[in-house]
Amino acid sequence: MLKKRFYVGVGGSLLLGSVLSSISPAFATSLAGSLVLPGDSTDLTTTPGANGNRLGFFSDLYYDRYQNVYYGLSDRGPGGGVYNYSTRVQKFTLTVDPNTGAISNFNIIQTILFTQNGNPFNGLNPLALNGNSGVLGRSFDPEGFVVAPNGNFYVSDEYGPSVYEFNPNGEFIRAFTIPDNILPRAGANLDYVATRTSTPALTTGRQDNRGFEGLAMTPDGSKLLAMLQDPLVNEGSSNDGRRSRNLRIVEFDTATGTSTKQYIYPLEDIAAINARIPGTANDFGATAQGRNIGISAIIALNNNEFLVLERDNRGLGVDTPTTSTILPIGSKRVYKIDISGATDASGISLANTNTFTGTPVSKTLFLDIQAALTGQIIPEKFEGLTVGPRLNDGTYAILAGNDNDYSVTQNGSNVQFNVCTTPDYTSTVQVAIDASCPTGFQLIPGFLYSFKTAPGELANFVPASTVPEPNTVAALLLTGSGLFLAKIKRERKAE
Repeated sequence: MLKKRFYVGVGGSLLLGSVLSSISPAFATSLAGSLVLPGDSTDLTTTPGANGNRLGFFSDLYYDRYQNVYYGLSDRGPGGGVYNYSTRVQKFTLTVDPNTGAISNFNIIQTILFTQNGNPFNGLNPLALNGNSGVLGRSFDPEGFVVAPNGNFYVSDEYGPSVYEFNPNGEFIRAFTIPDNILPRAGANLDYVATRTSTPALTTGRQDNRGFEGLAMTPDGSKLLAMLQDPLVNEGSSNDGRRSRNLRIVEFDTATGTSTKQYIYPLEDIAAINARIPGTANDFGATAQGRNIGISAIIALNNNEFLVLERDNRGLGVDTPTTSTILPIGSKRVYKIDISGATDASGISLANTNTFTGTPVSKTLFLDIQAALTGQIIPEKFEGLTVGPRLNDGTYAILAGNDNDYSVTQNGSNVQFNVCTTPDYTSTVQVAIDASCPTGFQLIPGFLYSFKTAPGELANFVPASTVPEPNTVAALLLTGSGLFLAKIKRERKAE
């Protein structure tokens, strides 16, 4: 099977100092290297086109250190949920320099479609797929991904929001039970498509397009933490989640598939973000707090500590494809959180208030991505995050990637277009979704970054557990002196 291979493409054309904050503090985790992945890259399926085999980049990242392979999750596909698209995850290899953490040789080895009884899960929204906005069916917008100890996949989705388990071939096994307060409702009715301004309007549950954006698994595989991108639609002052900092993390028991706890994660205060933006003309407004600021990923360090990727909605993307259209960026950050002392908020409503009287998760800054990329262009949608290999000096590579939206945008009539830009991102043009870019233009690429931690910075990191591989042999040896059990295990690279 043909394998796609990509190489480093970072150069002077990516410099964009004018849109960066002037604040560039030094942090222990630093940039080790990066890759630019062409927007016209294809996966290993054979149907051509943007909603066929155009490579969808990193809605999430996961590193399986025992197999030394990576997974890059694609989301619902191009076109905002109005294009037929078989959802999938890409399995790939990557070379990480064991001394520096620099990355090269991105190489897809398998494209895995998500299916149920042989039928693909689809990126079409529930109304478009099922003709009924209250029926979820196989409508799927995958955003979070982890591999279970037995090799199965856990995937979280925004539409439901949902958490599903699939086997390693992508076949559906089960759905987890979602807490009632998270489910989207227009009045008393489930409605997976309604918005706050639609008729009927969304009144409770997750905000539209703000479902389970991140998914993490505790090292022993017993718990999953699914994280909403933003606060619930009515949890905030004036019953408006856009005004709140308080989004929810839902803890699930993997054995039962039911939720056990909910935690409150406080987004960075909008005033602190605005303080990093020069002047006031481009400041975020009050309703941007819980809408334009949100999380994109969560990964486990151990049973209690996690890394969370938090970002604004500014940077290079399909709606801001040139240097002149990118507004000053305020937040591209990774935080370390601890849930051990946090209040279980399962039975607590934050409707009509921005105040949580319990104890939220604790939170400290781990990596300022914006500061680490000073002098480089910064993509809008940092969505994938994973702890990569341990390096020779005991530090780790932290990998982060963006979602380039397949380099497709749409107009108000849901007509989709390819976004083509010049290599220096100074000029752009839109063409029909499956038309070629004009000479001198390219689709918006994907970006993959490697950051090297400082010595001891991840001292409490506990890698996820795994079951023995298929080549593990348990042999009963019968001898004259008794019964002995011998286990022959595959050698693994020492952590």
